Amino acid sequence: MRSRLLPLLIILMAGVLLALGFPLAASIAAAQQQRVVVDRIDDTTRFAALAQYVSAGAAAEDERLSTLRAELLRYQQLYGIRAGVFDRNRHATAAAPVSWKLPTQGEAYTAYSEALYGHRSHDPEQVWPWQRRTLAVASPVVRDGDVVGVILTDSPTGALRSRILRGWLVMGAGELAAMAVAVGAAFRLAGWVLRPVRVLDRVTHDIATGRMKSRVAAAGGPPELRRLAGSFNEMADNVEQVLEQQRAFVADASHQLRNPLSALLLRIELLGLELPDGNEEIGSVKEEGKRLASVLDDLLGLALAEHTAADLALTDIAAIALERVEAWRPVAERKGVDLSYEGVAAATGWADAVGLSSALDAVVDNALKFTPEGERVQVSTVGSGKSVEVTVADHGPGLTDDELARIGDRFWRSTRHQNIDGSGLGLSIARVLLAQAGGSISYHANQPHGLRVALAVPRTAP
Repeated sequence: MRSRLLPLLIILMAGVLLALGFPLAASIAAAQQQRVVVDRIDDTTRFAALAQYVSAGAAAEDERLSTLRAELLRYQQLYGIRAGVFDRNRHATAAAPVSWKLPTQGEAYTAYSEALYGHRSHDPEQVWPWQRRTLAVASPVVRDGDVVGVILTDSPTGALRSRILRGWLVMGAGELAAMAVAVGAAFRLAGWVLRPVRVLDRVTHDIATGRMKSRVAAAGGPPELRRLAGSFNEMADNVEQVLEQQRAFVADASHQLRNPLSALLLRIELLGLELPDGNEEIGSVKEEGKRLASVLDDLLGLALAEHTAADLALTDIAAIALERVEAWRPVAERKGVDLSYEGVAAATGWADAVGLSSALDAVVDNALKFTPEGERVQVSTVGSGKSVEVTVADHGPGLTDDELARIGDRFWRSTRHQNIDGSGLGLSIARVLLAQAGGSISYHANQPHGLRVALAVPRTAP
């Protein structure tokens, strides 16, 4: 979520800085040019004051004309700015340099034309750093209330463009500094907003994987997310309470029903002694009673498995697998099934030894139950990557793809195997026992036929 929120915040902040930066850049350029224009207007005003006493047809020896020409020449030599006084017929009364003529078009001619109407230059076209042009400023020469000429200056803009560019560089550095601060603020803001979300996501994953005691600790963040965290904790408390009640009910019901059922089976046994030999109904009743007792035992085992925390330790998984194979070998021999172990002699992983043994017992029992006489059940241990895997592969009838998707559900049994003893809880208990220790169980089709069950436990502490 941070990778999606941060670009959005940064783009918005960059947009704000750019929206402020462009007008500020234009303002800097306009302010620098205005300083130059005001300075040139002062200069043209001073020259206009000298030129108003020079008549249009004055001789070259005229003192006032000589003074004006000298001032214009000294101004041009000192500042590099062309300056001239032009009459209404566009003839140069005095100019520096002498060869400078009034342009017939462009900005200088526009300034001259405006000055003939008595307007001083006050708003020339803006000069930008990438434009290599001059800046024309004109003032009217007024005598007896009439405009008799125009003083025009044509200034190079190199220095002006340099000052504008320096101002822009300073502004750009400020914008970059502001952007760096904004990015840092965006990281802090995103972290502040998303910290409760990350905690909530982690706790949700913990609860989803069976760690029901996990809760969202009080942390910072927006008030709405803090309220959400509190509501989540309340919901988790309620869910845990309901699950505890459900487990307690299953355990209590299984335990309480066990005693009446045992008494009922005893009475059936006594009743069977009084019936004639060979009575088939009493045998069926005894068989159903034993099956019900088995279901109650499995329910009690499932409730205990869900309620009891795993005692994790670094365990030799291969040794446990070999031990369970040896324990089940007499059962396999009575059924005529070849039960064997293959794989590594030692493979360590983190597991609850008792829970793993019980899960293996449930899987091996299931494999022997569905493997016909003369076939084999193979148990193997492989340590690879981050887990140690114990595989129990049988050569029984196997399951279809739809049945593989349902295997392990509580009380589920294939319709093809309803006549085989069992409650449909053995693999569910195995799954719970493995999940308590951070392990997992998976089911696959075995080749050429049968079922392959893989029990995985982590090689590092969960």
